[in-house]
Amino acid sequence: MVFFSTRFPALGSTRIKLIATFLLFSFLTGGVPLLVGGGVLYNTFLREAKIRVTQDLNAARQMYDDHAEKMALALRVAAEGTNFHGIFQDSGTEGLGRALRSIAESGPFDLVGLADAGGRVWALSSGLAQNLRSAEKVLPSVEKALKFHRPVRGTMVLPLSDVALMDPALSERARLPLKPAPAEALSRRSLDEVMTLTAAVPLGGTTATPAALFGIKVLNGASAFVGGIRESLFRGTEHDGWNLGTVTIFLGDVRIATNVLEEDGQRALGTKVSPAVARQVLEQGKRWNDRAFVVHDWYITCYEPITDLDGRPVGMLYVGVLEKPYAGVRNKAILLFAALSVLGMSVAIGLGYFLEWKIIAPICRLSDAAAEVSKGNLHPDLGPLEKGEIGVVQKAFASMLEAIRDRETRQRRETESKLVMAQKLSSIGRLAAGVAHEVNNPLTGVLTCGHLLLERDDLDDEAREMLKVIVDATERVRRIVKSLLDFSRQTSLSMEPTDINRVVLDTLPLVENQAAIKGVALRFEPGEGIPPVSMDVQQVKSVLLNLLINALDATDAGGSITVSSRVALSMSREGVKRLGVELSVKDTGCGVPPENLEKIFEPFFSTKEVGKGTGLGLAVAYGIVARHGGVIRVQSQVGKGTEFTIWLPLEEQEAGR
Repeated sequence: MVFFSTRFPALGSTRIKLIATFLLFSFLTGGVPLLVGGGVLYNTFLREAKIRVTQDLNAARQMYDDHAEKMALALRVAAEGTNFHGIFQDSGTEGLGRALRSIAESGPFDLVGLADAGGRVWALSSGLAQNLRSAEKVLPSVEKALKFHRPVRGTMVLPLSDVALMDPALSERARLPLKPAPAEALSRRSLDEVMTLTAAVPLGGTTATPAALFGIKVLNGASAFVGGIRESLFRGTEHDGWNLGTVTIFLGDVRIATNVLEEDGQRALGTKVSPAVARQVLEQGKRWNDRAFVVHDWYITCYEPITDLDGRPVGMLYVGVLEKPYAGVRNKAILLFAALSVLGMSVAIGLGYFLEWKIIAPICRLSDAAAEVSKGNLHPDLGPLEKGEIGVVQKAFASMLEAIRDRETRQRRETESKLVMAQKLSSIGRLAAGVAHEVNNPLTGVLTCGHLLLERDDLDDEAREMLKVIVDATERVRRIVKSLLDFSRQTSLSMEPTDINRVVLDTLPLVENQAAIKGVALRFEPGEGIPPVSMDVQQVKSVLLNLLINALDATDAGGSITVSSRVALSMSREGVKRLGVELSVKDTGCGVPPENLEKIFEPFFSTKEVGKGTGLGLAVAYGIVARHGGVIRVQSQVGKGTEFTIWLPLEEQEAGR
């Protein structure tokens, strides 16, 4: 094994690649389901937990409201069964106090009292009615009960000082110290308000003035109250010594009655809820049903606002369950999946070593063959054909060698063809240069003499016809010579910034008469905002004129030729995308067959009839555009027309304008 890795360093990583592949497969088949399955499982538990907590909060709200209803019912029974006027007549306020204490002790009250519509408190179960007899403020519950002449129940928030006047012991129980959150400064050390459950029942005709019997249940520090709700909902279940389910009553954002414990085991009275929960529940009046960090741990919670007798949110009712049991189920599932994944990865490592040993020998032979190919030997020895996947690799390698050999042969032929074409073009250039000097002048003389002879009047008709044939043939030879000269000529470009639309407007009149005679519509659609292009104006005009003449030759009467210009991005000859100007010549003529599109820019290739074209016009145009750094493209459909597009690059400063 070491021998192979030393002799063929490139193959030394085969083991690593195989093992990495199997490990990746193990991860995809074990790790991904581990992550996805754990998340799905946890989210499923979380969703079910949210539903359960919501239901528990509904039950807690019902218990909260039922307690207020019991208070109202107890007061109604007392109001209907007690002659408070007679008691007052017989025993005065002391007798009323004893009667109210009896009601308070037999019902779910912390304090019971009797008050009139003017705010005067006649008696209290605490015996301290004289403290409030001169008060001008009427309790909200009493005010509403007397105003609407019906029992009233609900939540009422009172100043701690008012409760102290009614029952100092009760106010001391309701006084809760505030505990600051981290990095929070407290402006006060304790709560100065008391949240109560209250009920009030108007008395009918038993007193001289309208009066109402009222009862109060103080919720500040009411551990037994929230404990009863928790016991009904969760039956005292615990997790690792902590309450699994918790219930809390908030005054504003402060816990005033709760069985949520702090880390020291004390009830978390006086602590605050998170600002996010407070904003949603107290300010927006919406429920919160989501994970939340409660004092020292994560809970799955549900909060809803508690409103006072006027419908204003004054606190919150909360039910939550510890998230740890649900996270524990998820963690156990993840550990199980992880163990299976580790086992699979271990098997993958062993399998990787085994397969690396099985395939290393034929791979070494393929490596030797690859080295031979890199040296130019396209017929290396691949050794005996193996079975299975290695054999497939060997066959693929052999097929690759065959493809390389075919490509080498094809490229050699193409190179030879290009060399022949280059030699041919070079010969044509030299021939054209020679023709320019040796043939052009005699042709001019022959043509001049032919025209002079045609002007004579003493020629018979037969001689005149033969002379015309000579003149026409000489004109054709002259055109061929001129095309050869244009093709071979490599004069320097006279570049100058030019408006492309002006070039088109100067060229179109040269073919307008010919287009009108043939019945072909000639249109120009100039682009707007085109910057000047650096070009040799005369040569670009000759390219455009050549394209227009070709379009006229290909278009029948009733057709059209459209010339348009625009700014466009295109791939330059250097293979870089640049901004430039496009000039398009589009006709509705006969089109070019697909097999000819690759040849139309080749010298001496023409689709016109013999005697009507030299096959050099487009080759010359291609050369001119290329020397400008541009590109010429063609698109055509037989029977529908052809479009030639010339793209010329803009200078960098022009492109950036």
